[in-house]
Amino acid sequence: MKHFATITVIGRDKTGVIARVTGFLFAQRANIEAMEEQVTRGHFSMTIQASWSHREMDSAAVETGLEELGKALRMQIKARFTEPRKRQRTAIFVTRESHCFEGLIKAFKSRQIKADVAAVISNHRDLESLATKAGLKFFYVPWDDRTKAEELVLQLLDDHEVDFVILARFMKILSAHFVWHYKNKIINIHPSMLPSFPGAQAYRQAYEHGVKIAGVTAHFVSMHLDEGPIIAQSSFAIRPGMDLKQILAAGQKLETPTLIRAIRLYLSQRLDVYWGVVKEI
Repeated sequence: MKHFATITVIGRDKTGVIARVTGFLFAQRANIEAMEEQVTRGHFSMTIQASWSHREMDSAAVETGLEELGKALRMQIKARFTEPRKRQRTAIFVTRESHCFEGLIKAFKSRQIKADVAAVISNHRDLESLATKAGLKFFYVPWDDRTKAEELVLQLLDDHEVDFVILARFMKILSAHFVWHYKNKIINIHPSMLPSFPGAQAYRQAYEHGVKIAGVTAHFVSMHLDEGPIIAQSSFAIRPGMDLKQILAAGQKLETPTLIRAIRLYLSQRLDVYWGVVKEI
């Protein structure tokens, strides 16, 4: 049986980072299965998927070595270990709209989604009572200062050993710094058939453009707003005479089931992202 780890490297760009990190992993007998890196305005980000055979992995040595390497490079280097048969742990991000969150609560309770909700995180308190009633840990994080908010949330995710994140109508844009910590592990539901109508007021945009078919998209969050790899989509026909309120209601009926379908596909471990496109394997 293999053991897996996701390693993130984030900090100011400098020469030799890739060689130092991959060289260390090679010395630890790791097999690098996937790697992605980019430099944006002098900021370096890298994600590595590594695996070990059962007898060759020493997680304590890997964590200690990466921590020392991070200090030497003056970069943030972290490893999250996962086991193939271990139940995934998720955090649900919400704001004020409740329909997706309520649907997710039912899906987790009925075991339609086979994962554990480690935390509910919100920039408002509107849904706190709903989370508490469902027996879920709720954390209110003010978002007036995005940098401070994201630092606090990343620490919460670490403390609660979160494997992936669900955005259930969370109305804040996550920074590239945050996204790289959970590359292709943040699932969002957007109220349009992406790539059409990204950003805010998607249903209104569809209404004003007079499109005949609208819908919703579940996708991985990327550094670019509403341009992440698409996991699942659902559509509905806009009948003659439908007003904006009716279009919004029709779209909202699809948001929860489409988000649930995307989460189930993610948990099936049959998804691969290749050149920005999700492929089912």
